[in-house]
Amino acid sequence: MIILVINCGSSSIKYQLLDMKSDDIYSLLAKGIVEKIGLPMGSISHTPAGKDKIVRELPIEDHKVGMQLVLEELVHPEHGVLKSFDDIEAVGHRIVQGADFFSGSAIVNDDVMEKIRICCDFAPLHNPAHILGIKAMQQVLPSVPQVVVFDTAFHQTMPPYNYMYGLPYRYYTDYHIRKYGAHGTSHQFVAQKGAKMVGLDINNSKIITCHLGNGSSITAVQDGKCHDTSMGFTPLAGPIMGTRCGNIDPNIVPYIMKKEGLTPDQMTELMNKKSGFLGLSGYSSDVRDLNVKAEEGDQRAKLVFKVFTHEVIKTIGAYIAEMSGVDLIVFTAGIGENNARLRRRVCENFAFLGLAFDYETNAAAHGDAIISLPDSKIKVAVVSTNEELVIARDTMHLVQEAEE
Repeated sequence: MIILVINCGSSSIKYQLLDMKSDDIYSLLAKGIVEKIGLPMGSISHTPAGKDKIVRELPIEDHKVGMQLVLEELVHPEHGVLKSFDDIEAVGHRIVQGADFFSGSAIVNDDVMEKIRICCDFAPLHNPAHILGIKAMQQVLPSVPQVVVFDTAFHQTMPPYNYMYGLPYRYYTDYHIRKYGAHGTSHQFVAQKGAKMVGLDINNSKIITCHLGNGSSITAVQDGKCHDTSMGFTPLAGPIMGTRCGNIDPNIVPYIMKKEGLTPDQMTELMNKKSGFLGLSGYSSDVRDLNVKAEEGDQRAKLVFKVFTHEVIKTIGAYIAEMSGVDLIVFTAGIGENNARLRRRVCENFAFLGLAFDYETNAAAHGDAIISLPDSKIKVAVVSTNEELVIARDTMHLVQEAEE
C-alpha cells in the first residue's frame, strides 16, 4: 500500500511517501518539506529515494497550494516516483493533540474532525495546522482515505494519579484539563525498537524513553504501556526546551503579566516561543549554535546545557523511583541522537545503580547503538526515531480493516 504521511505545521508541511508491504517490509520512496507557507517567498525541498534533493523557491499561498506542490513533485516526469495521483492509496496525518477522545488512531470523518477542532484549545500551535492539512488533502485527493495518528494516544494508559492535576475536579469534567503528554508515536516506536536491540521482552520491562530535541519529553514505559510522561496539558511542560520554558512555578505567570502588562496570548507566546534555550542563552534555540558558544566560553550557553541536563537527570530519576527500577534508558530525537556529551553526563549520574557506560561507543554513535557495557545492570541505547513509520503502519491497518 502506497501511503503519503503528512505532518503539518503552521507554515510547513513535512512529508514522506512509503510503500508498505507489511509492518516490517516497506520502502521509502520520497520525502521532503514545504516551508514558509503564507510568506512572500516559500520553498519546497523534495528528495526521491536514491536521488539528489530538489529545492524550489516560490510563493506558497496556503496549505492547499502546498499540498498540490507535494503531489506535483511526486509525479514529476524527471524526479517523481509515481505515475499518477491514483497510485496514492491512503494518507496518514500526525496530530499532536487528541485529548481523551482518542486512545488510538482513527479514519477521518466529520466526528473525528470536530473532536480535533475542540482539541485546538489544548494545542493552539499545532492542531489548527493539522486541520488545514487534512482539509487541503481532502480538496486535492477527495477519494483517498485519510487516517489521523495522535501524539497523545500512547499516553492514554496513564493511571489517573499520573494525569490529574490538583485543581478543582470540575475543571477536569468541564474543560478536560489533565495531563495528555506528546511525542507518543516516537516514545512507542523507540521503546519497542530499543527493547528488541537489547533483548528485552517489551511486555515485561521497565523502559525510560528520552525524546530530546527542540521539544523534549521523557516517558516511563512499563510493560510496553505509558505509565507517566513529562509533557502535560500542553507540550509546554517538562524539561526546558528550545523556545519553551518547561516546568515553572505557576505563580510566575500572573506575576510577569502584571509586571509587564501582558495579555494571556502574549504570555503564552513568551513561554512557548521566547523562553527555553533561546530565552536563557539570549542567543539561540539551536543546540548546535549553543555548543559553539559554550566552547568559546559563553557562560549562559554553558548554563543552558547544565539546566537541561539536570532536568533530564531529575526526570529519569523520578521515573526509576516510580517504576521501582529500570531495565533500559533510550535516547532519541535531534539532541538525544546526536549529543554524545549530554548522554554521557546523564548516564554518569546512574552509575550508583549499576549503569556501566560504554564511553567509546557513545562517542562514535551515529544512528542505532547500545551505549552501555555488556555487564551493565541498566541498558542504554540510542535509537533513531521514525514517527512516520508508525503513522504509515496505523494508516495501513485501519484502511485495510475498513476495506474488509
